[in-house]
Amino acid sequence: MLADENQKIHASTFFSYLPIFPIPFLLISSSSSTIFFFCIFFLQPRLYTYCFEYEMLVLWIGALVLIICIAHWVYYWRNPRCNGKLPPGSMGFPLVGETLQFFTPNTTSDIPPFVKERMKRYGPIFKTSLVGRPVIVSIDPDLNHFVFLREGQLFESWYPDTFTEIFGRQNVGSLHGFMYKYLKNMVLQLFGPESLKKMLPEVERTACRRLQRWSIQDTVELKEATASMIFDLTAKKLISYDQDNASQNLRENFVAFIQGLISFPLDIPGTAYHKCLQGRKNAMKMLKNLLNERRAMPRTSQSDFFDFVLDELQKEGTILTEAIALDLMFVLLFASFETTSLALTLAVKFLSDDPSVLKKLREEHEAILRNRENTDSGLTWKEYKSMTYTFQFINETVRLANIVPGIFRKALREIQFKGYTIPAGWAVMVCPPAVHLNPAKYQHPLTFNPSRWEGVEINGATKNFMAFGGGLRFCVGTDFTKVQMAVFLHCLVTKYRWEPIKGGNILRTPGLQFPDGFHVRITEKTRRE
Repeated sequence: MLADENQKIHASTFFSYLPIFPIPFLLISSSSSTIFFFCIFFLQPRLYTYCFEYEMLVLWIGALVLIICIAHWVYYWRNPRCNGKLPPGSMGFPLVGETLQFFTPNTTSDIPPFVKERMKRYGPIFKTSLVGRPVIVSIDPDLNHFVFLREGQLFESWYPDTFTEIFGRQNVGSLHGFMYKYLKNMVLQLFGPESLKKMLPEVERTACRRLQRWSIQDTVELKEATASMIFDLTAKKLISYDQDNASQNLRENFVAFIQGLISFPLDIPGTAYHKCLQGRKNAMKMLKNLLNERRAMPRTSQSDFFDFVLDELQKEGTILTEAIALDLMFVLLFASFETTSLALTLAVKFLSDDPSVLKKLREEHEAILRNRENTDSGLTWKEYKSMTYTFQFINETVRLANIVPGIFRKALREIQFKGYTIPAGWAVMVCPPAVHLNPAKYQHPLTFNPSRWEGVEINGATKNFMAFGGGLRFCVGTDFTKVQMAVFLHCLVTKYRWEPIKGGNILRTPGLQFPDGFHVRITEKTRRE
């Protein structure tokens, strides 16, 4: 027997030699060892085969289970569970849904292709999935009205997580109930009718001053120029910010923010989304510093929104926090200049394309000047309220602008409507462009025709007009926007001429953009004109 303690063989070496030298080992082994090595020699190939087959079987079973799980997941993604009947539609691919199709750029002034194609296929109410969330899209005027009417009871404001990350967790769009009403009342004190009456002379001076400055330039890019004008005016009213005397440029941070606003939410240095977040971060830092400066040197009387905020923060038992106040200021600054500058740019483009509308608008404003005792005196509130055709022109501009492609709400509980079920937790997207361009409500909907609003009173959102939102969340800055647009148009058509130079093409992603800007040459009118 070779089992000598002085001649031990390592196990791995021992077994590696077995297939080559089996017989000698068997001959010189004991009976028990012989049986063991006999089994190893003759059964080893079968054991290898059995193990291989077992491993393959496990792999096949694992793959099959994985396929079944994925198929099950995809099936329930495409066919969400519901106690009733969901609207028709497609949920798209898992996680992504139909987000890419929704954000696909288009150059049409018509109903967005994403909505129009599905509206033809499924009808005025359909389901989809956007940014990972199930959504019911509504083109139905009755459902739109129902959603706005029952906000706070059956629905609440909702926006994707990326929106709340960009605009802040405490932004006014994400707040509900008493807190939202509280903030709304705060803003109305700033932009309500009485405040706007006092602001009117300053709005006119700002518009006239900017137009005069632009008239001595070779050309001006209107979108950027009007955005700068409105931002400076709003920032002065909100926080007494004066760009000419400021050490830092607040608006630069908002520009960086806007450029990445409609982008894929990938927060990696160099991406548009990352620049967007950095723009917000820097703007919020500046606003916080300005608030702290005002806190250190308070004023004796309220002169802007900062003063009002500081008074509220010092009240005992106040529900206002500094974070909410700063988020509110950020949203107000953004909303006031970006949306209004888009509407103004489109308004001037419409005037450039339609001389008959320009003629009628100019006649209304020249009549205001003729009826004054002193033609050089400023606009009065009475004159502003008399601009009948101007308000028709503004309504038609925002109807076709469709700056907001969708208004989102979330169902608080399961809701039945017209035979369909809206599950609790699902989002509902009201689609203003589809409402504003509905040929059943607007004859020749793509035609710019301010006279269609003649005799129509618009004091808020209706089933067929929701350019400024609807329900409890009807835009509190609506009157401020109209004042700025009407006053700017008054100064423009009575004192200046202009001609388009280049640009003016629109792009929707899905929000309105002017990718090439709208460049115009502005010249001051002579006395004889």
